[in-house]
Amino acid sequence: MGPVINNDQKKLLWQFVKFGIVGVSNTIVSVLIYDVTLYLLRRFQLFPDYDYFVAQVVMFMLSILWSFYWNNRFVFTDKGKTSIWVKLIKTYITYSFSGIALSSILLYVWVDIIGISPFIAPIINSVINVPINFLINKYWAFAD
Repeated sequence: MGPVINNDQKKLLWQFVKFGIVGVSNTIVSVLIYDVTLYLLRRFQLFPDYDYFVAQVVMFMLSILWSFYWNNRFVFTDKGKTSIWVKLIKTYITYSFSGIALSSILLYVWVDIIGISPFIAPIINSVINVPINFLINKYWAFAD
């Protein structure tokens, strides 16, 4: 007989699965935002030397908003007394930490120190970042 999972554990597991679904949709939306933004910047010759950086910033800002909306609506649905604006700011802080700072440090470690392929390293980052993002979002950004 396998381990028994109680209702709280089932709820947490289902919440993590929904967080993953939002994450997959966010990845698709991020790529689309980046590609469309980069195309438009190049089409209108805006920021020609930095267009891909500008596209990345636009992608980051809008994809976090997308993620926040769906996490707030679909994943972390307990409505408490914390302002939606506070949750939104916390979400931007969370993804700034894990999506930029931690991912960059880990990429450096995997690629430059350990010698892992730069095509494989982001996959390893996801295995680390997704649970960290879930925990930070659940217990800080969306906590009341």
